[in-house]
Amino acid sequence: MTATAHGLTRFDQLMKACLRGQGPARPAPQVLGRMFPANPVEVANIDHAGVIDALDELAGTMLADTNADGPADAGMTFLGQFVDHDVTLDATSALGTRIDPATIANVRTPGLDLDCVYGAGPEASGLLYGDAAHGQDHFLLFGRDDNHDDLARTCAGKALIGDHRNDENIVVSQVQGLFIKLHNILMSKLSDSADVAADVCDCARHGIAAHVWHDHVKPQLTSFEEVRRFIRLHYQWIVWNELLPAFVQPHCLQAAIWDDRIAPHAPAMPVEFSGACYRFGHATTQATYQMTAGGAPRGLFDMRGFGPRPIAANLDMDRFFSLAGGSPAQRARPVAPKLGQPLFALPFVENPVHLADIDEDLSLERSANLALRNMVRDRYTYQLASGQSVAAAFGADPVDVPDALRSRGITKTPLWFYALQEAETHGGGRLTGAGGAVVATVFANLLRRDPNSVVHLPGFTPWSGFGGHPTCMGGIVAYVRANAGHVRDPEHLRCG
Repeated sequence: MTATAHGLTRFDQLMKACLRGQGPARPAPQVLGRMFPANPVEVANIDHAGVIDALDELAGTMLADTNADGPADAGMTFLGQFVDHDVTLDATSALGTRIDPATIANVRTPGLDLDCVYGAGPEASGLLYGDAAHGQDHFLLFGRDDNHDDLARTCAGKALIGDHRNDENIVVSQVQGLFIKLHNILMSKLSDSADVAADVCDCARHGIAAHVWHDHVKPQLTSFEEVRRFIRLHYQWIVWNELLPAFVQPHCLQAAIWDDRIAPHAPAMPVEFSGACYRFGHATTQATYQMTAGGAPRGLFDMRGFGPRPIAANLDMDRFFSLAGGSPAQRARPVAPKLGQPLFALPFVENPVHLADIDEDLSLERSANLALRNMVRDRYTYQLASGQSVAAAFGADPVDVPDALRSRGITKTPLWFYALQEAETHGGGRLTGAGGAVVATVFANLLRRDPNSVVHLPGFTPWSGFGGHPTCMGGIVAYVRANAGHVRDPEHLRCG
């Protein structure tokens, strides 16, 4: 096969698709949207300062000064953060400024495609990949000379990954590292194990006609694309079958996955999801975590990232995801209107917030209160529909307006707080009602809109190599641990 200029890669297939009318039916959504009309703050017997005081009082009721164990492994909170970074990035809006969601560019692709790991692939995102001179241009960079388990980094210490936010704390950075290591292990095993190569190939090509694979995958990228799709399918399966059931009532998921009344008409990435309901993860974060077996608990903000990680900060993944034969992992908090104390004093907030549209200032203390920030963003930045309105739209049982609002004449609840209330009142520590419906609908929509996603592969089951553990996610942790030494020439993938 003769070499093809990079700009003309698969150009023949692009022209074929266009001439036959086989292109995409519509462009991929690149902005946020709304599921429900905007809901501006209306003041009558109370002014805007009074609204903020009421929200601050409500935030104060959420303070939890001790850890509490819910049904999910602790690592699921950070996997949820990783997933959030895979599907959405609002780099435009700022707290204190009202903004139309239709003008907010979503920097991430709205799909469960692991672009935060792979970027746009080795041709378009070559800085994430190894050196062709060592035959590793389809391997992901990983590790540093000073810490082989850290992310690869630039000379300035910035992580060489598809989304910089996955370096913001040392737990999510090691979830990122887990998927990078899995990719490199499987790329190595394709050459060394015929059984693994056959399993990966069979899984990766499942549901894709041979001629489609031939038309859209360059021969020199075959192994890379097989490993990438193999990992993507398992990741999607884990999101729908393990992550979401850990935090969302199953009946919400069952109602959403093939609900033709709502899901097809919802925007790919609505602000009700990104700005409210999917922020339930804040409530599942513990104040402290044990990073290694027998280690002393560390505070949430003692685990900050965005810089080279010392070996002493490498964690034992089985403290976060339960494995067979080991001690049970730590637990996430139940979904409820309670937040760990560190979230009420965010250490990285250095300046007071000015709410320009209403000419009000938040004190520095209030500006650093995550609970208040979430509700101010809801009411003044995004102007989201109330929890009661969303619950009524989905036919969910209502939840009372909390006293901190009702006592000041406020008759509706911010959607983020309402979703947490529902989880505590009706959901047994999992999202239900309005919050469960929004989260389930968005993920069902993402999976349904992708014709190659795992939901279009009836009967898909995770690979036996990840079996024997309480979850597939735990099986991946165990597999990566057992095969960590099975990466070809790892020293050539280290950087920083």
